[in-house]
Amino acid sequence: MPTEIVMPQMGESIVEGTITKWLKKPGDKIQRDEPLFEISTDKVDAEIPAPASGVLQEIKVTEGTTVQVNTVVGTISSDSEAPAAAKATPAPEKKAAPASAPAAPKAEARPAARPEPAPAPAAQAHEEDEHARSSPLVRKMAREHNVNLSQVEGTGLGGRITKQDILAFIEGQEAGAPSLSSPGLARQGGDVDGAPSTPAPAAPRPAPAAIPGDLVPMTNMRRIIAQRMIESRRTSAHVHCMFEVDMTRIVNLRNKLKSSFEQRNGARLTFMPFFVRAAIIGLQQFPIVNASLEGDGIRYHRHVNVGIAVALDWGLIVPVLKNADELNFLGLQRGITDLGERARNKKLKPEEVEGSTFTVTNPGQFGAVFGLPIINQPNSAIMGVGGITKMPLVVTDKDGADSIAIRSVVHLTLGYDHRIIDGAVADQFMAFVKKTLEGWSEDVG
Repeated sequence: MPTEIVMPQMGESIVEGTITKWLKKPGDKIQRDEPLFEISTDKVDAEIPAPASGVLQEIKVTEGTTVQVNTVVGTISSDSEAPAAAKATPAPEKKAAPASAPAAPKAEARPAARPEPAPAPAAQAHEEDEHARSSPLVRKMAREHNVNLSQVEGTGLGGRITKQDILAFIEGQEAGAPSLSSPGLARQGGDVDGAPSTPAPAAPRPAPAAIPGDLVPMTNMRRIIAQRMIESRRTSAHVHCMFEVDMTRIVNLRNKLKSSFEQRNGARLTFMPFFVRAAIIGLQQFPIVNASLEGDGIRYHRHVNVGIAVALDWGLIVPVLKNADELNFLGLQRGITDLGERARNKKLKPEEVEGSTFTVTNPGQFGAVFGLPIINQPNSAIMGVGGITKMPLVVTDKDGADSIAIRSVVHLTLGYDHRIIDGAVADQFMAFVKKTLEGWSEDVG
């Protein structure tokens, strides 16, 4: 009997899910727990593993369809049934060949050359690989512009080919120049690390003007983001304040310790745990910033559950580091790294994107000087971290003498709900965070 594939229940409050992508097609062999399809719910996007080994027999629910949990979306035939199905298909092909060949004896030479289809499985596997590492939109663009996806280097997660990659490749071909998505080009800053890729043959290509005219339906995640952003604006009385922070001490400390930190702990030393740790210390001093409004009352939370905004190729998600106030610096670094990686690999559970009491977002990773983020409901505040840049600052020494020095500076913003947080409290909280960062004295592990 075939094994049924059902829409899983990704949490008690989730009643439906949307199939966004099938990673296999009917007839493909699959192993138990191998990623089979991707779903989107109102909490998370996730890869769903195969419930059994065998052959994907049927897809009952197509991509883009939303169904209730426990709905059968496909079937898998057992391993014992798979060989029989495989043998059934070549039989008609063998009979068809002699029937169409009575014209001349020379046709006998062709069957001799027929063993050559041996590479076909490899070609099929390659095609499946390209299918897995690109979206339907990317494959459509590749077909329209006669692009072989094997020539396009993906800069997305796991080498995934993004829309920007294919557009850059097409523009490079039209200009007779190397593709911008070649491995030799760094993702940030455009610095070349190695030799550029070989230019594609200069052939006339249609301009990539068709894509901007397309009407593309919003994904489930994008619809949810849009809904929540509007709800947050309507709910909270948004106010922002910004503080300039001298990060020179921390930058020097990180440069000094990052190699030994990674060797000793097996984790990269990033700047994010410094900001999160400073915010946690500040929240313990000003608990109202970690509170939330419940009806006519204010809920003061026992712990600090930090939401860490993660930018994805397909949207934005905020996984939550629970009880972050109980973690040391190393625990924060490991927790932040783990949540970020699993968010990008669609491995988060619904409970891991719930229950935040304060959020940190990092627009500075893309070069922004600062941002004015929207509050992540039901939080009362969100801290935005700008890019760390060098700039001249007036520095006062112990004797009170002023001088101008080049310092590493970051701009931190706090978006807060003025219904329960007064401007004076918000400024005091940020001043405390600034003082903690500028005078950093905590062991980083």
